[in-house]
Amino acid sequence: MIRCCIFDLDGTLLNTLNALTVTTNLTLEHFGYGPVDEAHVRQFVGDGYKLLMERALRYCGDEKLTHYEESLTVYTDLFARHSMDGVHPYRGIPELLEGLKKRGIRIAVLSNKPHARAVENIEAVFGSGYFDYVAGEQPGVPRKPDPAGVRLILERFGVLPEECLYFGDTNTDMKTGLGAGLNTVGVTWGFRGRAELESFHPQYIIDSPDEVLSGKIL
Repeated sequence: MIRCCIFDLDGTLLNTLNALTVTTNLTLEHFGYGPVDEAHVRQFVGDGYKLLMERALRYCGDEKLTHYEESLTVYTDLFARHSMDGVHPYRGIPELLEGLKKRGIRIAVLSNKPHARAVENIEAVFGSGYFDYVAGEQPGVPRKPDPAGVRLILERFGVLPEECLYFGDTNTDMKTGLGAGLNTVGVTWGFRGRAELESFHPQYIIDSPDEVLSGKIL
């Protein structure tokens, strides 16, 4: 019996690609680089903003990462202003979440986005308190794909791994869910493709949120 669902944020619940691209390009522009297109940002994201900036700088020619440390501060400042630019839920996500809540299934978010920005995104779109728990990147908790964040949520909810589903759109998410021993659901509407998800052999791969409550999974 499923009692809990844990969702990745970017590319799973919310389409945040515009906000990430805008912030990345404004940061690169600060150092005379860029811009990069959304297709490349799709590949850079998923492992936290530090790796995002490392990948973006290398792509733009800063192989020695001369500007890396400063870029983290610049990015953080800019993201505080642009983290909601064009952000919206994927089609079918609000209905899926409502359906889960009606069934008494607890819902949580686990993201590698900085915690304050993760909370801002979720509360701006779904309202304060809609999710049972929201966690972004925080000191003392290793970021995904380390399963520590998942385990903290399971402990908080008092549920077993087999009682929880994990949803995500990238290789990082597949490693996270499977590494924590959860039935893992790869979603194809996000930032990466089906082939990447299939290579990790999650229990489910879905093309639309409405597949979850249709009997395919729940």
